[in-house]
Amino acid sequence: MNRLFQLTVLLLLLVMSCKIPNNKTDLLRKKIKQIVSGKNAVVGVSIIGNDGKDTLSLNGERRFPMQSVFKFHIALAVISEIDKGNLSLDQAIEISKNELLPEDFWSPLRDENPNGGSFTIEKLIQYSVSHSDNTACDVLIRIIGTPKTVEEYIKKSGIVDIQIIFNEEEMQAKWENMFQNWTTPKAASTTLKLFYENKNNLLSKTCYDFFWKTNKETTTGKKRIKGLLPEGTIVAHKTGWSGTNKETGITAAVNNIGIVFLPDGKYFIISVFVTESKENFDTNEKIIADIAKAAYDYFTTTTK
Repeated sequence: MNRLFQLTVLLLLLVMSCKIPNNKTDLLRKKIKQIVSGKNAVVGVSIIGNDGKDTLSLNGERRFPMQSVFKFHIALAVISEIDKGNLSLDQAIEISKNELLPEDFWSPLRDENPNGGSFTIEKLIQYSVSHSDNTACDVLIRIIGTPKTVEEYIKKSGIVDIQIIFNEEEMQAKWENMFQNWTTPKAASTTLKLFYENKNNLLSKTCYDFFWKTNKETTTGKKRIKGLLPEGTIVAHKTGWSGTNKETGITAAVNNIGIVFLPDGKYFIISVFVTESKENFDTNEKIIADIAKAAYDYFTTTTK
């Protein structure tokens, strides 16, 4: 009987020890659900830990409009052509005045160069990714082909859940067009993981270093993933935003995907998409900031 009691105790301790990490993950999931609870919006989340495992997801397989998040994928497709030798970072591209997108499109490049000019591909990628420039985005797509060219490259790299039909000018021509450029939170996080780990040498060292440096220099979305993180936290990320439909009051996309680097040298991957939202812009951004902070606290307090 004593032997049976000891075995029972050992079994219970083993079961409890196995459940501890899951319980901590459950606490993070509960926290995220509390953050989105009561919000008049649909929120998609995918988080991957430093060990490469899917920590959790919420609406992880739902299709969300990417908006400018797709500039991350466009840059990767352009860089793949650089690694093939078909293009180079220092290659100059002429942009005429009539190729600049109109003033209702976000374009620091146009604002700084109202008559157009000559820009290296390196500079165009920096404008497009770091500053979410729409003119640079559409020029980069034209250099390599069409939006479908980008989709095909990402799919060949192993990411299935993505569709890219329109460039920025076309996407913003009709409200419904943005929904044709979609991905899922899980696919977005997997894309980040795939190209950051670079296990299959998808990027050369030169292009890898340049690409991730450019993402770390992103100037948009300061109140999203980075919003509530400790000052100085390094985040390599890309944002997207649809604006709000004046007729319905619905915001179709406030997005942020990225890699958050922790004080101990580890990192976690996070993708948050907010759609069908009737909340104001600040609330939509805070949803992302709160989720990122909850994930940061989880990874800085959980013993791996």
